Amino acid sequence: MSLATFLRQRRRLLLFCVATLVLHGVAIDWASNHLAGVTPRSSPLPPSLMTAQLKLSLPKHVETPEPAQPQALPARQLAVRPPSVAAASSAIAPLAPAPASETSAAVEGVLADAASLPTLTPPAVAEQVGASAAQTGTPVPTPARADGATPLDAQVPEQLSMRRYKVNLPPSANFDMDVARVDADGTRWSGSADMRWHTDGSHYRASVRAGINLLVTRLNLLVMHSRGSIDDYGIAPENSTQKRARRAETATHFNRENGTITFSASERSFPLLVGAQDMTTVPFQLGGIGRADPNQFATDIDMQVGEDRTANIFRFRLVGEEELVTGLGKLKTWHLTRPPRPGSYTSTLDIWLAPELNWLPVQLRNTEASGALTTQTVNRIRTNVTEE
Repeated sequence: MSLATFLRQRRRLLLFCVATLVLHGVAIDWASNHLAGVTPRSSPLPPSLMTAQLKLSLPKHVETPEPAQPQALPARQLAVRPPSVAAASSAIAPLAPAPASETSAAVEGVLADAASLPTLTPPAVAEQVGASAAQTGTPVPTPARADGATPLDAQVPEQLSMRRYKVNLPPSANFDMDVARVDADGTRWSGSADMRWHTDGSHYRASVRAGINLLVTRLNLLVMHSRGSIDDYGIAPENSTQKRARRAETATHFNRENGTITFSASERSFPLLVGAQDMTTVPFQLGGIGRADPNQFATDIDMQVGEDRTANIFRFRLVGEEELVTGLGKLKTWHLTRPPRPGSYTSTLDIWLAPELNWLPVQLRNTEASGALTTQTVNRIRTNVTEE
């Protein structure tokens, strides 16, 4: 059979196939033109936005050996009498305490022990002098004998050593805080506090004034001031004053020239260790440690703290991350606690630092041995302020 004969016999089939191809081409062309002109229908739902937030990871706790407490220096080794409160007050202008002329006997009992930070109980006086030469660069001086003989040789036991922390102190800030106090019997008080932290990178001044409202007046529970410099260990106090309700004002002096801590309310003297703080500066020093490297909180933070008439080592431990409801809204915080230490202090001190706010302290709480507690919570922070 020839090709021409085959094509004649299959002509209808060939025509059908060609027609089918043409129709498919026309259909495809029509569909593409039609669909190209259709605008996609918008979704009634808002477009979703995926966000990512970096979160600081809590360091895993590492057990830290208990530090040795510094012991009081023997009285015979005091080179000079501690300066008076008036001398310290001339360097630190204290805030005038609010009048408290019309308070009941019950209120007076509360105010005698109420404060936002704990009162320390002095430890027993040791027989030998604690050494501070390695930390301060100068030995503890010894006075000459009364008969003009050669000065007595100091017996120096094994030196007390303190861990050195990296510190990046937060910028200057003024705080307005709400004060809530609950007595051991359940009586509730409310008040306010202001806290100030000013630094130029070389020197600093800090203050705290906390009080409660009594009918038509306000009574200060605690007024503290501190001033000093900034060194390689962070805050380096020089003088601090403290005035509690119904108590006389006291001063603490950090004598870096001879490596001692002395007090206006006591003849005692303690060796000055590296990184030593006073009660006003503790929260800011902790904030500086966290701001420099949060992983330092993996171990307990130990620091010597001079207050009133003694100097003990405070040990702070990271409790965890907590969300606080404050006047600034909800804040993510790192909670640090200093539990009681038998023989040194009987109260618990808790401090909440806000990493998102330059590690500034946003809540302080003191729980006394009796069960009474005083809480200060921030409601306003003004940063980049100048000293008034």
